[in-house]
Amino acid sequence: MNFFIAQAWADPFFFFAWAGVIAFSICVHEFAHAWMALRCGDDTAAQAGHLSLNPLRQMGPGSLLALLLVGIAWGAVPVNPRQFRGRAAAAVVSFAGPAANLLLALLGGALAIGLTHFDLLGGRGGPADDFFRLACQANAVLFIFNLLPVPLFDGWSVCSLLFPPLQDISAGTAQNITWLFLIAVFATPAGNLVWQAGLGLERWLLHGWSVFFTLFGAGAG
Repeated sequence: MNFFIAQAWADPFFFFAWAGVIAFSICVHEFAHAWMALRCGDDTAAQAGHLSLNPLRQMGPGSLLALLLVGIAWGAVPVNPRQFRGRAAAAVVSFAGPAANLLLALLGGALAIGLTHFDLLGGRGGPADDFFRLACQANAVLFIFNLLPVPLFDGWSVCSLLFPPLQDISAGTAQNITWLFLIAVFATPAGNLVWQAGLGLERWLLHGWSVFFTLFGAGAG
């Protein structure tokens, strides 16, 4: 079994870039949940200190260690749905996290294509370009992954708003579904579908920015 930490010697740039991007992206994701929950009437996460980009607060030592060892990590903020204002608040709070990842993917793509288009910092192939492409890719995958309609994932709350019967599933059943899904993702080729979907979104974003900058450059000329 190859551990992610081996990349620290084999490919130091990728190791530190991936670890940095994932840690920052998770912190922004969880901050977005906490901020939106506060806007929707629940100050539980804010009172617990989650209006922060501190990885020790948003991820914790266990998640940070897992990131360095195997390249994956997680975060969570506490919420109290009983304090939410409005029926759609839970879905809005849940969607805020993936939406933050989508914005980071858009920003990463814009910087990567912008550096190439305007021939800044050496253009295509430079470390800055590679870093921002990696940021776009990682956040595109995180966006897709977190929006899957699986219990305990953000996508479940969003789907529950559209299909209320999902809210009647018992906690035990929901937990079993989640474990089966995680096993499928990490122990079978099915997980590759999620990754490929994220890569497809990344390619679409990069192509979109390429078209935008081409038109912008032509208009400016």
